[in-house]
Amino acid sequence: METADTTPPTRTHDKKPAPVGPSFAAPPAEPQLALELLVHGVGGTTPEEMLGDPRVRRITGDDTAACYRRTEDADAEARPDAYLGEPVREAYCWSNLTSGNSARALWLILVPFMVANLAHWMRPAAPPEHRGQRIYDVLVRILALTLTVLLAAAACEVALDLTAWQCAGTPVCTEGKSWLGFLSPANSGWWSAPGRRLALASTVPLLVIGFLWWLSHRTWSAYESASPPPRDPGTSRDTPAHQRTVLSQHGFWYGRRLVARLRAAHATAGVLTIAAALRIATAQLDRRGGHGAALAVTGQVLTALVVLLAAATVVIVWRTARSEAAPDDQSDRLVVRALPYVSLGVLALIAVHTAWSRPGAHSHGPLPGVAAFGGIAVFQSLVVLALAVTAWVLHRAARARDEDRSALNGMGGPAVALLACAVGGVLSGGVAQRFADWMDGDATPGQAHAPVPGPPVLLSWQASVLPALLVVVAVVVALAAVRVLVVRGQVAKNVPGLYDPRERPDARRTRRIAGTIARAGLTDAAPVLVAAIAAVTLVLGAGAVAGAWLTGLAPGRATEGAPPVVHAAAQTAESLGSWLMSAGVILLLTMGRRAYRDHSARRTIGILWDVGTFWPRAAHPFAPPCYAERAVPDLTWRMATWTERFDGRLVISGHSQGSVLAAAAVWQLDLVTRSRVALLTYGSPLERLYGRWFPAYFGPAMLTGLHREMDDWRNLWRFTDPIGGPIRLTTDDGHKVDQGPLRDPLAFGRTLQNPLPAQILGHGDYQADPVFGTVRTELIARLGPGVPLQRPQLDQGSSGRSSA
Repeated sequence: METADTTPPTRTHDKKPAPVGPSFAAPPAEPQLALELLVHGVGGTTPEEMLGDPRVRRITGDDTAACYRRTEDADAEARPDAYLGEPVREAYCWSNLTSGNSARALWLILVPFMVANLAHWMRPAAPPEHRGQRIYDVLVRILALTLTVLLAAAACEVALDLTAWQCAGTPVCTEGKSWLGFLSPANSGWWSAPGRRLALASTVPLLVIGFLWWLSHRTWSAYESASPPPRDPGTSRDTPAHQRTVLSQHGFWYGRRLVARLRAAHATAGVLTIAAALRIATAQLDRRGGHGAALAVTGQVLTALVVLLAAATVVIVWRTARSEAAPDDQSDRLVVRALPYVSLGVLALIAVHTAWSRPGAHSHGPLPGVAAFGGIAVFQSLVVLALAVTAWVLHRAARARDEDRSALNGMGGPAVALLACAVGGVLSGGVAQRFADWMDGDATPGQAHAPVPGPPVLLSWQASVLPALLVVVAVVVALAAVRVLVVRGQVAKNVPGLYDPRERPDARRTRRIAGTIARAGLTDAAPVLVAAIAAVTLVLGAGAVAGAWLTGLAPGRATEGAPPVVHAAAQTAESLGSWLMSAGVILLLTMGRRAYRDHSARRTIGILWDVGTFWPRAAHPFAPPCYAERAVPDLTWRMATWTERFDGRLVISGHSQGSVLAAAAVWQLDLVTRSRVALLTYGSPLERLYGRWFPAYFGPAMLTGLHREMDDWRNLWRFTDPIGGPIRLTTDDGHKVDQGPLRDPLAFGRTLQNPLPAQILGHGDYQADPVFGTVRTELIARLGPGVPLQRPQLDQGSSGRSSA
């Protein structure tokens, strides 16, 4: 472990021309202001805390996101003489974009969609012209579409199969359920016919799809509508093409049309899934009863319409790609906007056809079409495998240019996509299992003497393999704990050497510091955990599908002839897995309910979205909205307009996730403004997380290009920080962006200067370190008038670095 080098080496400025004005050292006639723009990190903080003053005033923005200053600095531009050598400090607060509204806690149920959207952005950093780039994007969009179909199918399973078909058609099941009495055949009411029960129940999954469409449309209007400044970001001529990133393109953070097209396609897919469920059930009723040729012909026509609309939906998803070179503010074609309404019309016709009188029709067993869950699982597995092959090809192309440090050797995207499918399966299966248990009372759904057959057999097999998956996760967690102990022992030997040798060694203090460093290092082992879970999920998922299709029975009944130990294990796994799946759904709903009343819980849930919803909705329109599509244009507008209006220079200072927003905003500036901006990051996940998991956008080449085109960049980091890390950039002139690792805690024990034990800061409070003030002062000094300041070269022997 090394202590910080407080004075960086000399850096020349032959990499680009002076951004404005002639190159002379004489000061201008009037004082030149500098602005320090602070951007907080995950979880958010108040402007009072950021500015260190209880009296603050909003300068620009609204209740969702705004810039604040101290009250005494509100008119700083009118008093430039008062700020000689000191910048005007301004805080950009964006926490309400993710955790301000308690209703957003319910977005937890959209986790599979969010994870699938992340997979889109995890492709390796292959050349932009590589054909595999488009194939990768198409595969992720198709996979995301299957998740919408899975959600609609799960809603149909609960409403149509378990409720209207199985329970409402069984007198034993309807006993004690007055709300189902009017559907029971024993009452011989108008709604007691199977087709009419199904038509009525189809309104429930339709409401689910309608709610997701409405939520996506509402957030689309609030988030994706923030347009970038009306200027071309541009790129300097001396920046190589492979160091340019699409994050600098003018339309990257403006995805209104893309989300609108995907929303129309996914809403249509959900509606067509409901229509297909009704058609399959009606087709079986018509085959059993022979209710006339007219109904049969009408059913075939309706089936053809469903197939035609499904094909059109797939084509739209296939052809919907991001337009990033310029803001895509054109309106969609009428056929795209009308597609959901046409599908609703077809669904209405199918509902009428389903409710048509069919004397003697009755429901028995599970609803026809439950095998669709197995088909969806198999298709998702094939798409993930194709995605893995494509990612491997892209990774090879990226390695040929030595530009890929991606997690899992380029397999991060396919692994995360598989986890999205697994989470979607657990949520859908958990809802179906829990609902079936509630409907069946004291009986066990699917067993020999149960009133109703219960959910599809595949869901029971998926529940049975869930305990095995959790065992693997527990083993990986145990190995991680052992790793922490081993690393703690290794680091503990070097911790005392970082501090004053006159301080008395303290074994407990040493173990605590070493343990913090060891636990912070677990972030770098996250790819191992993801890879293990993904591999086991693929194997167990394939086994569940095979068991369901080969036996046609739940694990408990399929092993009745097996040895007692095997049969007991299968029954235990099925029962335990069913409860675990149900518990997962209940846990999410409980956390969402608690967030309505508990502000701290609401803030904790908001942190999840701070990390998971940075990227635009490029694959799934029902994912939680991208807050960066509001925050990045906000920061870009503020930097561009301030430097232009007041002819000043600017330091943008970002902590944690705020550093990612800051870097993305700097990329969006035009070249002249970008060269007048310095970047200060601390606790930054730019390379440690984003550079490895999203190498095509934050890879080393792209970060090098960013540093080449701006005035200066410094990054502070600690070994005790579980999120932030070094940027690992060294320019051609030998300048290092990283300043660290910083010493943490600042003092080992009690001294005259530190009578109380110093806190281990970890990821927070970087401003408490003296190095922060030194680096900040140097960046501000570089933004002064005239030629940028030259810094003396350090004597290598005085750097004070040591290792741990």
